[in-house]
Amino acid sequence: MNKKKLVAVLTTITIVGTLLAGCSSSNSSTSSTEGTTSKIKVGLSTDQGGLNDKSFNQAADAGIKKAQTEMGFKYKAIESKAKEDYESNLDALVTEGNDVVFGIGFQMETAMENIAKRYPEKKFAIIDSVASVDPKATPAVQIKNVESILFKENEGSFLVGVVAGKMTKSHKIGFIGGIDMELIQKFETGFAAGVKSVDPEAAKGLMDRKTVKYAGSFTDTNLGYEAAKALINDGCDVIYHAAGGVGEGMFKAVKEATDGGKKVWAIGVDLDQSLTVPAYASVILTSMIKRVDTATYNVSKDIVNNTFKGGRITELGLKEDGVGIAATSSTNVPKDVLDLVAKYSDAIKNGKLVVPSKKGDAAGFVAPTDIK
Repeated sequence: MNKKKLVAVLTTITIVGTLLAGCSSSNSSTSSTEGTTSKIKVGLSTDQGGLNDKSFNQAADAGIKKAQTEMGFKYKAIESKAKEDYESNLDALVTEGNDVVFGIGFQMETAMENIAKRYPEKKFAIIDSVASVDPKATPAVQIKNVESILFKENEGSFLVGVVAGKMTKSHKIGFIGGIDMELIQKFETGFAAGVKSVDPEAAKGLMDRKTVKYAGSFTDTNLGYEAAKALINDGCDVIYHAAGGVGEGMFKAVKEATDGGKKVWAIGVDLDQSLTVPAYASVILTSMIKRVDTATYNVSKDIVNNTFKGGRITELGLKEDGVGIAATSSTNVPKDVLDLVAKYSDAIKNGKLVVPSKKGDAAGFVAPTDIK
């Protein structure tokens, strides 16, 4: 073999070797990344509603499962049967080695604070509450290893209030809440303000609370059924709930009334309930979407990417696409009403309209007059 041929052969061998080494390095890197992700563990504890509440907890679970499908980590969820389970469930998820533990719902606030302080080296996230170092301190001082995720439920509720105000024929509209406390009052107040913006007469019963019922529960469907029957008998022809599983009882009462000859509409919450409870889709006007799934998805993704930030409050409203109305609303809501809803949504996003959130504030709310 002459010198030129020898050089050519050696050059070819070098190039091929380099390419093979490059491929080997790439595959090794990919395998390493996949192996790291598969070792990550995410845990979730529900409140009393359980994973299949067709609403709040189900949305949280769906967000983590979506992230799991995309990223390949391990996931375990525990259902709480009673408030006494909250702290022990969170503790169990920590001791099982989960990289982040979710507490779903404001009722888990105290349990989350206790567990997060007990395990300062672990990561946590709580939905609908702020985990504070000292619950009595004002302003709240965040626990450094917990991300607290809140929503502007009043903004999404305002939009379904506009729908209700435009669709009522009796000019009497009802609201059913789970527990009468500040969080659920955000739904109630935003809803009343939305109704008031298009039908002040229909909003009167909401503002003086004559057409507002609280079940004192997020799980007892019978209480939702009885509350809805009372509102229907009082003349309400649109009823909105923010009551978790209690809402299924409301849907049942509304469908019975409609099947019996009365035209009554229901408005769902958290998920698109015409899809999660399809048996009642025919009487569900719309649903206020609260994107708890987006929140749990994003935190799970942060854990995988090592970008989790504890000690912060994340608040999601219309502008952040954290709340809204169901995509299927066009099935039962006329286009002109949805067009009006879009105008109000834009006004809220750009700051032209500020939706009240505290009990009683809807009475003094005045909507812009140029939104038609």
